[in-house]
Parts: sequence; structure tokens; C-alpha cells
Amino acid sequence: MNHPEIVRGNGAIPPFPVYVFDVDGTLLDSAEDICGSILEALDGAPSLPVTREALRRFVGVHLYDTFLAFLPGATPEQLDALIAKYRAIYPARGHKCTRPFPGVVEALAALPGRKSTATTKASATTREILEQFGLLPYFDHVQGTDGFAYKPAPDVVLKAIEAFNVRPEDVLFVGDSAPDMEAGRRAGVKTAAVTYGYGDREAMRLWEPDYWIDDLRQLIPAR
Repeated sequence: MNHPEIVRGNGAIPPFPVYVFDVDGTLLDSAEDICGSILEALDGAPSLPVTREALRRFVGVHLYDTFLAFLPGATPEQLDALIAKYRAIYPARGHKCTRPFPGVVEALAALPGRKSTATTKASATTREILEQFGLLPYFDHVQGTDGFAYKPAPDVVLKAIEAFNVRPEDVLFVGDSAPDMEAGRRAGVKTAAVTYGYGDREAMRLWEPDYWIDDLRQLIPAR
């Protein structure tokens, strides 16, 4: 199995016509707001023991699966109610504990090519959050998961690249989790795994990312 080393320095990764980014754990350090909202939604529910640390590995996972993991006997109606509760709590926090990861703004500003997101969040929510943190101007397209299968299904990645009318091999998808890497592989695009996010590195290795980076600025081509 091929295990590429972490890329060091600019120029090691060739430029791509299109870059597609996961959001939580890749562009934004948002775990505190997401996990805090999940804990608040679970308050009073007879869940399995749950901590912020345990929840970090669920960042980027669909809320249905997240709540089911801690309430394995929950009915679909109970899960829907928890998701609705979360979706009221999360935006009300105002993303006060969320920040772009170091190097994200510089990388997005310097990268050539067109850019999109591919996230489990809804497109409208994604657009609002990117705008709040000054990242929206760097994106030519914003793609969330709007009523279709979520990662690790490839749908959100495929929807993102459809907007640009390019071949999958012209795309680099950047994410921080095994579902990201699987979605990228299934979509037929190149993948870059970031090491600073919330995903399990060994789980990501199973999908053989084309590149590993520990700072988004390592994507910037040499001048």
C-alpha cells in the first residue's frame, strides 16, 4: 500500500484547475461549537456517556449517524427531533468558538484555479459561515449536502465539480477524515489529507490519499 510522506514546502503538489475543500476540520476549527451544540441537544436524553473529545471524531459525520451512535435505541422520530434541536442551537451560538485554521486564508488567496466546498452542511449554511469568516470571496462555488447522500458517498464531490464542467482528474479534494478520502476516491478525483483536523489518520490511510499535508499553504505551487 502506498503511504505518501507529508508534503513539505511549496511546489511538491502540482497546481490543479479545481480545488474542492471539506469545511469543518479542514478550513475551520469548529469542533467546539459543533460538539457543544450536540451536547446541548442531547441534554436530558438517555444517551451513552458522551464527551467533547468523543464527539470530535463525529465532526463532518451526518447528524443522524452521530446521534444514533450515542442513542443506539432511538427511533427515527427521536433522531429527527434531536437533529431539529441541534439545528436551532448551532446557529444561535454565532460560531463564537470557530476560527479558520492557520494558513487557510493565505492558501485560499494564493491558490490558482477555481474553488468549491464539499461538506455535510447544507449549501446555504456553508455560504453563511464562509461569509462570516471572510472566506466566501475565495470560492467560485459553494456545495453542501442538499437532500442527497452524504459522505462517504461521492455525491457532494461530484455535485461540486459539475459546477465547473471539468474531468475528475483535474480536481484535488482536500479533507480531514476517512469519509472525505473515501468520497474523493469514489468520485475519481485526487485527494489530499490534512493532518491537523479531527479525523483518524490510520482510517484515512486505508483510502491511500495522494498527498498528506499539515498546513494548507503546502498546496501553493512554487512560483
